[in-house]
Amino acid sequence: MSTKSLSHPQLAILLGMTVALGPLALDAYLPAFPKIADDLGVGHGGVGLTLSAYVMALGLAQLLGGPLSDRYGRQQVLFTGLAVFSFAAFMIAQAQTLPEMLGWRIVQGVGGAFCAVSVPAIVRDQSSGQDAARMFGLIGLVMFVAPAAAPSIGSMLLYFSEWHAIFLMLAGYGALLAIILHFVLFRRLPSRQKDKTPVSTLVTNYALVLRHRVTMRFVGIQALCFSAMLVFITHASFIYQEWFGLSNVTFSALFAANVVTMASLNLFNRRLLNRYPSVRILRVCVFLQATAVTALVVSAWAEAPYWVVAACIILSVGFMGAIIPNNMANALEFFPHLGGTAAAMLGAAQFTIAGAVSALSAPLAGGTLLPIVLAMAVCIYGAAILAAGGPTAVERESGFA
Repeated sequence: MSTKSLSHPQLAILLGMTVALGPLALDAYLPAFPKIADDLGVGHGGVGLTLSAYVMALGLAQLLGGPLSDRYGRQQVLFTGLAVFSFAAFMIAQAQTLPEMLGWRIVQGVGGAFCAVSVPAIVRDQSSGQDAARMFGLIGLVMFVAPAAAPSIGSMLLYFSEWHAIFLMLAGYGALLAIILHFVLFRRLPSRQKDKTPVSTLVTNYALVLRHRVTMRFVGIQALCFSAMLVFITHASFIYQEWFGLSNVTFSALFAANVVTMASLNLFNRRLLNRYPSVRILRVCVFLQATAVTALVVSAWAEAPYWVVAACIILSVGFMGAIIPNNMANALEFFPHLGGTAAAMLGAAQFTIAGAVSALSAPLAGGTLLPIVLAMAVCIYGAAILAAGGPTAVERESGFA
């Protein structure tokens, strides 16, 4: 790591705070779904569309943000994203109708995309290989605080105020983060030589990523695993609060248990990286996740009590703590000079596919539990198929094959 005065933990905290924008914008307003639905005069599924719209915008806009960050630098793109994200969050708090809320959630997703694509690109600028996997693991460990705390923060704000306060909090967080990153991160981060090629030709760099079969296999794994997790997030309020009739407090506690499991497996993954290549760890974790989701489908089919279903969900989601950092490091490994473009392709596929899957899962669920967990299972089984067939190129280059 070639930073002047930032240690690994310091850099991980700052980048983790940036990545935390995504989980906060996704999870903080989940407990408010019933109140938002009542205020806007729509059904529970209508509010769920605001989540899917945000995620899809978060994915597609990365295709623009990635090349721009390669051309103009990480700082400019990241700060632009923070400004757009915060302004849109403020406007969402003023929304009076569902179309109005949907529109500003899309704008917020664009701002979030510019932030999201900058973080892996910064990591790839500074490290590679196993070192990058460890850094992504550290960042993940820091950002796990956000999804663990987000529903509780949302519930607390709902106790003292209305759902609008949640989005005002997001606007304030984005503005505060911009100040911190300006004075603490970018003033101490080594400058990176910018790509001097014209912006129009930067778009063709996507062809290099698309033609790289090993990288695209990693992209597929991440998109499918994240889709399964987003299906759960989209329906988490329905599963726990409506299907099982649990309280806001219990819902927040069970949601936090997912993140605690992810963080624990993330820490265990860091120890495993000292002995095994990240690509092998990734493969095993995807297979174990497939086993856990199989148990989830069986428990839902058998109409098991909520604590059995919750335990299977926690395991199924928890393995993401080890899958994401290993997969991201390997996906970016082959593009040291196109970190923004490769990160954009990874993020765009991840969020766009996941957003589409979560949106389709709403009408297919039909107000029952089994179709939801079946949708999760299909995604994870697809990721397991990709993991079973490789990828071996990273192992060969690392001498582990």
